[in-house]
Amino acid sequence: MIELRAGQLRCELEPEQGGAIAGLWRDAMELLRPGRAGACLPLVPYSNRVGQAAVVWQGTQQPQVRHPGDAPEAIHGIAWQRPWTVLEADESSAMLAFEHRPDASWPFAFDCSHTLRLRPSGLELTLALTNQSAQPAPAGLGWRVRLPLRTGSRVALRAAARWDMDADHLPIAQQADAGLDADGAGLDLERCYEGWDGLLRLRDPTMSLRLRSGLSRLVVWSRAGEDSLVAEPVSHVPNAVHLYAAGAATTELGLHLLQPGESLLAEMAIELEGAG
Repeated sequence: MIELRAGQLRCELEPEQGGAIAGLWRDAMELLRPGRAGACLPLVPYSNRVGQAAVVWQGTQQPQVRHPGDAPEAIHGIAWQRPWTVLEADESSAMLAFEHRPDASWPFAFDCSHTLRLRPSGLELTLALTNQSAQPAPAGLGWRVRLPLRTGSRVALRAAARWDMDADHLPIAQQADAGLDADGAGLDLERCYEGWDGLLRLRDPTMSLRLRSGLSRLVVWSRAGEDSLVAEPVSHVPNAVHLYAAGAATTELGLHLLQPGESLLAEMAIELEGAG
C-alpha cells in the first residue's frame, strides 16, 4: 500500500492489486467509494467489455480469459488483475508501470505507465500505453471510477449521443442524448455517452466533486438504491474490437490502431470544487 497526502486529502494505492486506487478521502469523508476491486481502476489495454471473451483481429479470433463470474465477456482490460511495479513515489505522487507479453488474455505486447499526483484540490492521473508488438495493435485506455452517492446527490453531465446496452452489457444502438442531470438516488441505467464534454459533476450537501477528462466517451452505470455510481472515462465504446471487425469505422468507435512503438495517452482529474 502506498499513501499519498496533500492538504486535507489522502489517497491510498495498491500496486499489487492491479495498480488500483483503494480510496480517496478529504479528512474522514470519502471522495471515492471503495469496492472489491478498488475505488478506481486503470483500464488497459481496452475498456469495459469484449463480447464472447474473444479478440477478433485481421480475420482471426483469439479466445480471452473471461472475467471471473461475469461470463460471457472479458472486462476492464487485463492490467487491473495483475501487479504493477512502483517506479517512483514520494509524499504526494507516484508512478506505476505494467508490462505485458502476449498470453491467453491479450495477444499483443505493450507496456503502460500510470502517474498519479495528489494536490490539495484533487487527484490528477495520466495513463500512457505503448505498443511493443511487431504488428499494429488495437488499443484503448480509461478508468473505472466509483463515486459515492449520498442523500441529496445530484449527477450532471453533457453529451451529444449515447449507446444503449443489451442484456449482455454490449452496445446495440446509438441515439441523440444531451446528457444527464438527475437525482443520484433514483438512477438506474447503463450507457456509454458519446461527445461527452469531459466534465461530470456530483453534488450533495457535503461536497461538490467534478470528474474531468480529455476523453470524449463516458460509460455510466448505476442501480437504484446503490450507494455508488460507476463512471468510466474511456477512449472507445464497449466491445469496440468486435464492432470494428463487423465494419464500423475506428473514428466512430474511438478505437486506436497503434503501430509498433506508437503510444496512446489519457488524462483524468478528480477535483473538489472550491478547494485549493
